[in-house]
Amino acid sequence: MRRHAAHFALTSALSLATMSLAPACFAQEVKRTELGRSPVSGVEGKEIVVQLVEIPPGAASRRHFHNGEEAFYVLEGGTVQVPGKEAKERPAGEHGINKREVPHAGYTVVGDKPLKILSVYVVDTGKPLQVPVP
Repeated sequence: MRRHAAHFALTSALSLATMSLAPACFAQEVKRTELGRSPVSGVEGKEIVVQLVEIPPGAASRRHFHNGEEAFYVLEGGTVQVPGKEAKERPAGEHGINKREVPHAGYTVVGDKPLKILSVYVVDTGKPLQVPVP
C-alpha cells in the first residue's frame, strides 16, 4: 500500500509540474498566411508576395531581414516590447517600409491583444522571404 501511495504522490507531483510548464511549452507562434504571389511584370527575377502576419500575445517576431522591400500596414494594433526597452504601441493604421537586407523586428507582443499586419514584399524570386539575424 505504501508503494502505491508513493507512486501516486510522485505521479501527481510530475503532473502538476508539467501543467505549470504548459504555457511555456505551448507558446503561440507567429502565423503567416500567404494571400498571393506573382512575378513582377517586366522585371526579371522579382516577385510580389502578400501576407497576413498575425502575432498573438506572448509570441515573438524574431529579428530578420528580407531579400527585397517590405511595405506593411497594421490592421489590428497591439503592444510590443524589444528586450531591454519599454513596451511600445503599434496602433492600427501604422505603416512603413522595411528596406532590403536591413534587420528589423525582434520584439514580443505583450498585453492581451494580437498584432495583425498586412505585408507586401517585392523580393528576389527563389530566395528566402525571411532571413533570421542574431
